[in-house]
Amino acid sequence: MTLSISLTINGVRRDVDLDDPRVTLLDLLRERLDLTGTKKGCDRGQCGACTVLVDGRRINSCLALAISHDGAEITTIEGLAKGDLLHPVQAAFIAHDGFQCGFCTPGQIMSAVGLIGEGEAGDDPERIREGMSGNLCRCGAYAGITEAVIEAQRRLAEDDRRIA
Repeated sequence: MTLSISLTINGVRRDVDLDDPRVTLLDLLRERLDLTGTKKGCDRGQCGACTVLVDGRRINSCLALAISHDGAEITTIEGLAKGDLLHPVQAAFIAHDGFQCGFCTPGQIMSAVGLIGEGEAGDDPERIREGMSGNLCRCGAYAGITEAVIEAQRRLAEDDRRIA
C-alpha cells in the first residue's frame, strides 16, 4: 500500500509517495529528497543533529514520522540562505566560530533559528544555553554558539525594527 503526502520543503511543494508509513521525516529528507544537510546522529532524539523547522517550530526529524506531517511547511538548513546571502544565524556562526567539525552545525543553526523565532532567545547566555540544550556538540563549541545566537537575535531584531 502506497501513501501519498504533500510537503512544502524550503518553499517548494513536494508530493511524495511512501511505501512504508514508518519512514521518518529525517530519512525522507536525506534518502529520498537528497537534503543531506540534516544529519543523522543518534537517531533517538537526543543529539539534535536532525533538527528542522516544521511550521516554524523546531523538531527532531528522526523522531517524526513523515506521514504525520502531511501538508506541513518544512525548513531545512538548505532553505535558510537566500542565494549567496547567508541567513543571519549562519553568518553569526561563522563570525563567532560556532562550529569546529561541523557535524552538529546544521542542527544547531536550525535550533537557533527556531529559538529566536519562538521569541525564547533574548540576550541572556544562560537562557540561550537552556534553549539550545537539546543540541549536542562533541567539539565543545558552546561558547561560540551562544555568542552567535545572541548576535543573530540582535541583528534580526534590528532588521525587524527597520522594516516596521
